[in-house]
Amino acid sequence: MEVPYESTGRSRQKGRTRAALVAAAHELLANGVSPTVEDAAEAAGISRTTAYRYFPNQRALLLAAYPEISGDASLLPPDAPADPAARLDLVMAAFIDFTLRWEPQLRAQLRLSLEPGAPQPVLRRGRAIRWIEEALAPLAETLDVHALAVAIRSATGIESLVWLTDIGGLDRPHAAEVLAGSARAILRAALDQLS
Repeated sequence: MEVPYESTGRSRQKGRTRAALVAAAHELLANGVSPTVEDAAEAAGISRTTAYRYFPNQRALLLAAYPEISGDASLLPPDAPADPAARLDLVMAAFIDFTLRWEPQLRAQLRLSLEPGAPQPVLRRGRAIRWIEEALAPLAETLDVHALAVAIRSATGIESLVWLTDIGGLDRPHAAEVLAGSARAILRAALDQLS
């Protein structure tokens, strides 16, 4: 069985080299460039040969540039309110801020997921759904919180932002308002069905 390059010898140095390549990819994406391995290597001051030991192709590099938040992190503050609508507003504000801040990287991941015939990227699927479920937890006795979280996520992530800005022609602040409003409307509709 072949041992990955990064797992052999000088692991700290290799970790720093990998981190420098990923940071360069983040910076290039933020500047509107869909970086190749060569682009990231040049920006990081690392030889192309070395860079290809870490990332054999652009797809691998872009997958590594996916923005990370600890999977266990909560978007709710420690003193979160009990009201589900207020909790959802807090989670959506943080989630939308994350989406806007990492938009270039998230767009790159979205492009990768849409490539015909390519294996699907293994991203942190379900992270936003868990955050939304946590916001809606006070409703767990009366609603299918998971189904409601999936519905809200379908109208509030990078896919919706891309449509609102690229197709709908909205600027980002207005698009952010629409995303938050969509989350509220879906919650209101679910609560109205209980009445």
